[in-house]
Amino acid sequence: MADRERRTRRPGWNLGAGDPATVVAEARKALFVMVGFLAILWIVQIANWADHYQLTSSYGIQPRDIGSLPDILTAPFLHVSWAHIEGNSGPLFIFGFLAAYRGVTKFYGVTALVILTSGLGAWLTGSTGSVSAGASGVVFGYFGYIMVRGFFDRHAIDMLVGAVMALCFAYQFSVLLPQQGISWQAHIGGLVGGVLAGWVFRDRRPAAAAGPPALPGTPGALGRKTASPVDPSRADLHKQLDDLGL
Repeated sequence: MADRERRTRRPGWNLGAGDPATVVAEARKALFVMVGFLAILWIVQIANWADHYQLTSSYGIQPRDIGSLPDILTAPFLHVSWAHIEGNSGPLFIFGFLAAYRGVTKFYGVTALVILTSGLGAWLTGSTGSVSAGASGVVFGYFGYIMVRGFFDRHAIDMLVGAVMALCFAYQFSVLLPQQGISWQAHIGGLVGGVLAGWVFRDRRPAAAAGPPALPGTPGALGRKTASPVDPSRADLHKQLDDLGL
């Protein structure tokens, strides 16, 4: 008779706090990463401003222009004005830190995915003749990731963080609607990428077994090789007989 297949169930919910020392260490790294990220954006902005925003014109996303396809990777680092970068810097730092504090390595993968999806959203569906640039698509990517990460990882604390962020920044959803002069396509693409990243980079904890293994003599154990427990005293006796050559 064939072995009976064990049933498994999804891992249960947990608080998601983790080891405090590890969390603090990752949070410290996340802080440094986001400070460095913002520093790069502002250095590029200074150079862009000094060059009369020629970098934005040259390396921003031009929808459906094959030659502009690589600009998907450069557009998030460019802005069109000081007000533009100032408006993106605060949400980028907050959402980026919250997206990174559980693991900077995973955060790099999330960032790459949301840059790709937000850029493709602008490149595929943007207005012809326009130039799209700015980190707002990445901001929405982090936003989407934070909102769904707790659900996919089954972490109660992350669920709470996502809910609080959604309530505090609910006004941000207004720029997901078509508006003149705003690359709402990149925002939607980034949000979709963030939700996708929550699933792609979810924690993969081993599933818990539904019950203990079947005991010898039960129907589920027929045909299965099992080892009988060894009596320690008998094992000692066998060792002594072996030493005597018997």
